[in-house]
Amino acid sequence: MARTYITDYIWNIIVLMLPPETGGKGRPCKPHRNILEGIIWRLRTGAPWRDVPEEFGPWQTIYTRFHRWSRNGLLEPILKALTNGADTEWIMIDATVVRAHQHAAGAKGGQDSQDLGRSRGGFSTKIHAVVDAHGNPLEFDITAGQVSDFTMALPLLEGKTTDAVIADKGYDSDNIREKIKELDAEPVIPYRKSRKEPGCFDKHLYGARHAVENFFAKLKQFRSAAFRYDKTSISFRGMLTLACILIWARL
Repeated sequence: MARTYITDYIWNIIVLMLPPETGGKGRPCKPHRNILEGIIWRLRTGAPWRDVPEEFGPWQTIYTRFHRWSRNGLLEPILKALTNGADTEWIMIDATVVRAHQHAAGAKGGQDSQDLGRSRGGFSTKIHAVVDAHGNPLEFDITAGQVSDFTMALPLLEGKTTDAVIADKGYDSDNIREKIKELDAEPVIPYRKSRKEPGCFDKHLYGARHAVENFFAKLKQFRSAAFRYDKTSISFRGMLTLACILIWARL
């Protein structure tokens, strides 16, 4: 028997935000809880969809529902609702690279349109994320693996309310510091050695940055997030969003 993941506590958090259990023309569809267990099984293991245990339902149904939820943007509002209770006294931004399986390449549109980058180590994707003061995910985006960390900083910080933004020196740029000041927040970012006139920053508060590293460690406990097995950006984003939802639901 396959190990399940969804406790009644987690299910009660998620179920109210899922669509009605009806198929086309009002026909009942396979129960969401079983299907979601199958999706999470794949998220945890990274196995091919065809290998999802039959006790969760037909693999085609599980894959189709996941793809439909990802394509229709159903998972993002669930994550957004869970972040309403976030502690944003300060927030942190960082990025991590995940290696993509060789079978992740080959989707229609080419690797550039699917956020895949090629390097000596093979294909890779970079996850850019903003987390709250406890390291819980607020928002993320993905790019090709070779894209610089600070590239996604401005859009990810847009609209955030906080007293301080903590980041490593990879985010030391005038544009990012100005954006943080526009948020009426303090930039807690070390200065690069190449700066002609480096300034000061709150080193004590900077010590809290380990929380964003802890988030990436939690995220990569899910094999489908630690390694990219999905061909399309839509599917990989869906897997990451579901992982973030589960991180929040387990609090």
